[in-house]
Amino acid sequence: MQHVLYLKAFDGKWIESVVDLALDIKKNPDKYSGALKGKTLAMIFQKTSTRTRLSFETGMTKLGGHGIFVDWRTTQLALGGVPDEAKVISRYADAIMVRPLKHETVAAFASTSRVPVINGLCERYHPCQALADVLTIKEKKGKLKGAKVTYVGIGNNVSNSLSYACAMTGADFTLCVPEKDQDSADAELLGKLKASGHYQEEPDVEKAVKGADILYTDTWVNMEYFNDPKFAPEKARREKLFMPYQLNKAMLEKAGPQAFSMHDMPAHIGYEIDEYGLRGPQSLAFDQAENRMWAQMALLIKLLQ
Repeated sequence: MQHVLYLKAFDGKWIESVVDLALDIKKNPDKYSGALKGKTLAMIFQKTSTRTRLSFETGMTKLGGHGIFVDWRTTQLALGGVPDEAKVISRYADAIMVRPLKHETVAAFASTSRVPVINGLCERYHPCQALADVLTIKEKKGKLKGAKVTYVGIGNNVSNSLSYACAMTGADFTLCVPEKDQDSADAELLGKLKASGHYQEEPDVEKAVKGADILYTDTWVNMEYFNDPKFAPEKARREKLFMPYQLNKAMLEKAGPQAFSMHDMPAHIGYEIDEYGLRGPQSLAFDQAENRMWAQMALLIKLLQ
């Protein structure tokens, strides 16, 4: 039995096998329509979601299985404790997806669950998003090896997972950020990235984006804090610091005609990305969103078949 709490537990061959299976499912969905017949995925949400919930639930339906949405606030998780409740849930479901506030929560699920546990996003990692991202890159560029991916903005959970997925599959990843979110720090992950030979950090925007095939960004402020009045001073500080790293039309032009823009969404137009970057002809953001479903369908098949 495997849990997917982060990608650093897997090698590039495994990551690309998920990508290739996802590409085949997307091309031949009927072939997999009964792949998870009779299987149930319990989806536990402590954080809000659009793409994660819909992509997992629809994906299970397309595979002949069933997804159950569970709002954390309607459960006894706070009263009964995560380990005991997870043990119970794993006796009903064939797999559990958890979208928690903290990584320690999804790790606690995995500690007692007797079925695979998938991290749907925490403060340190976003493995499902990264699988969808490298799927999108391979789909568009034809290969991962040698692709040049530059991430601009703030180093965080998304850049952690994306950098690893890229580096382990032979894509050259450049982190171009003035600051990293300390909640997402992972020394072990950084060590593996540096040892891969496919990872570098370059704070100079012009150097980092030149010749890139993919320009990627994410929100500078976590969604639960974006409209929080208490976070307003920090939001203003970040806006000033990160504005030179905004993914916009000018940045895409500096990168070259081969460059595409990516964003895992939801996006904040005028902050980390402009209208052209998100909705222009070079944007892959909506392909990414769709590919969450195909990548997760492939992941579920690998875990449950």
